[in-house]
Amino acid sequence: MKSEKTRNNGSMTEAAYFSWIRSGLRKMSMRGWKPIAQVRQEARRPYTGPNKRLKYEYKCAICKEYFPDKEIHVDHICAAGSLKSAKDLEGFVERLFCEKDGLRVLCKPCHHKITHQTD
Repeated sequence: MKSEKTRNNGSMTEAAYFSWIRSGLRKMSMRGWKPIAQVRQEARRPYTGPNKRLKYEYKCAICKEYFPDKEIHVDHICAAGSLKSAKDLEGFVERLFCEKDGLRVLCKPCHHKITHQTD
């Protein structure tokens, strides 16, 4: 069954529309939300290893190991959740743009385990 394209002048399905909004909000949070930058800064230390191009490394809040910038994510302790309809928008935005006590730095393996764990 093919979904009807009811959004953006008939070029987007409802799912594509809310995915587009979710993506835009996530990009906005990564570029300008100060608590994310603060959590990253608090988890970093100067890198002293052999790679002269690497300036800092970041401590994972779960495994307590240090990783380069490209190997970490800032994780929402309380997941931002889904955005599948307009009624989800308010809660999603509140959770996405949380203060620093709702965020933590995780290495990619720990972030993957937390994000994909089954209850």
